[in-house]
Amino acid sequence: MNVPRQQIDNYRLIRPLGKGNFGEVFLAEHVSKQTQVAIKLLRTRLSPENMIDFLNEARTMRLHHPNIMRIVDFGIVEDMPFLVMDYVSGGTMRQRHPFGTRLPLPAVVEYVRQISEALQYAHDEGLVHRDVKPENMLFGANNEILLCDFGIVTTSYTWSPGNAAGFAGTVLYMAPEQIQGKPVRASDQYALGVIVYEWLVGTPPFRGNLPELTAQHISQPPPPLRDYRPEIPEVVEQVIWKAMAKDPKLRYASVKEFAEALQQASKPPIGATLSIFRGHADWITALDWSPDGSSVASASNDRTVRVWNAEKATTLYIYYGHADAVTAAAWSPDGTRIASASNDGTVHVWESATGKRILTYEEHSDTVLSVAWSPDGTRIASAGCDRIIHVWDTCTGKNQQIYRGNTDDVCSVAWSPNGQYLASASYDQNVQVRDGASGALRMSYRSHMAGVFAVAWSPDSRRVASASYDKSVQVRDVATGNALLTYRGHKEGVFALAWSPDGTRIASAGDDKAVHIWSSANGRFQAAYRLHEGGIRGIAWSPDGQFLASGGADNSAHVWYAV
Repeated sequence: MNVPRQQIDNYRLIRPLGKGNFGEVFLAEHVSKQTQVAIKLLRTRLSPENMIDFLNEARTMRLHHPNIMRIVDFGIVEDMPFLVMDYVSGGTMRQRHPFGTRLPLPAVVEYVRQISEALQYAHDEGLVHRDVKPENMLFGANNEILLCDFGIVTTSYTWSPGNAAGFAGTVLYMAPEQIQGKPVRASDQYALGVIVYEWLVGTPPFRGNLPELTAQHISQPPPPLRDYRPEIPEVVEQVIWKAMAKDPKLRYASVKEFAEALQQASKPPIGATLSIFRGHADWITALDWSPDGSSVASASNDRTVRVWNAEKATTLYIYYGHADAVTAAAWSPDGTRIASASNDGTVHVWESATGKRILTYEEHSDTVLSVAWSPDGTRIASAGCDRIIHVWDTCTGKNQQIYRGNTDDVCSVAWSPNGQYLASASYDQNVQVRDGASGALRMSYRSHMAGVFAVAWSPDSRRVASASYDKSVQVRDVATGNALLTYRGHKEGVFALAWSPDGTRIASAGDDKAVHIWSSANGRFQAAYRLHEGGIRGIAWSPDGQFLASGGADNSAHVWYAV
């Protein structure tokens, strides 16, 4: 294109930025405001009868959406139309991901989410883009995707009747009906489906010269995506095929629906492993998530507590303060401290970021098996082989209450989420629920046939679950004391128990080397994780309920998808 002058209207051209099907883009500066913009000179000269049409259509191009490049001005100089847009320096999708680049599925899903929102907005405004391609996707200041050339193709198609044969657009991504001159909203969905295929495989599904490409789009199925990326779930491939259906009526009802289907299909199945932590030299005895969901603290017979990144399984900090095996570790509600218990008979409270010990509780006379923070973070309950439950101040370490009465080891203590109750489980088969303030016994039962190793509360504080060596988990109503259900899906003793944050599911695990997920309403089995090579002693849900962490006798901790 021969630019007629170095200034267009109020804009001084600085340098070319790129060329497209319908014009050339320049970096420019507003003469008086001295702000940088991108100005697109359209490759056509308007006849007098089309000038009014251009001006009317240009006014409708001012789409306001966070994923659409904003048009700030437009005009006509010597019969040549131009558009002025915000200038962003992040480059195009094509520049960031050249031909041949294969992208991970999560990145593709996120790209499609943003692009589909922009397209859906335009479709709702009555516009069809007609030239969806990586070159028309820019990266903004916050790395967001900005779809550009909205309306340009529509207007260019109108201004140039010679294009009405159907070649307004880029044939690599062009839907069959658009090739035949009948573009519809679903044509943009088809183009996006082709681009998704390209992002995953590295090349578009159809290649060749113009006649070959048009014939392939109209009549040939794309090559199987999973021939190139066998790890991509089959359901994802099916979603892409539907978006690329030859008949637009067989595609998704909207581009938004396509994006949602792709996101749903891309979710890892329950039990898919996110990471495996192998930093311990001995059994893992307990696990707990940081309140922000980014990290896990694991206690081990190797005398350490290790804090590690949940996604990458990389060690963040190692606590070496105990003189014997560490039996429990629990994060404070505010995430700043960790309490850990040990066979050395002590409980340590230390800073989660630095490992600096804040206090040591030494009132137990034997191994401490369990620790639990009160929901307000002011008290810790601890219990163990001395058969006594201690409740003490987390700032001073001073004992506040002592509960006796068990005839064997107290294996687990847990505060109700509302702070009103304290539950405990003992090897003497006894489960007790006490008033959190007074210590008065609220409920006690011995319905298990063997020692009870774990207790866990429902998020609404109305039910308590207990896990036993008798291979069962029982759920009881705290207000009435009534047994609600018993889960008997395990083949060996159950040592670990955790209630999902939304209250709908319970996870349990033990010596059968499997974590079971089952309904807290009816006890119906839902899923299992069976990749451990030894008995499991600790399980914990992530705060958002998306993941479970589990660890035990194989010295490893696994983080895996629970939804």
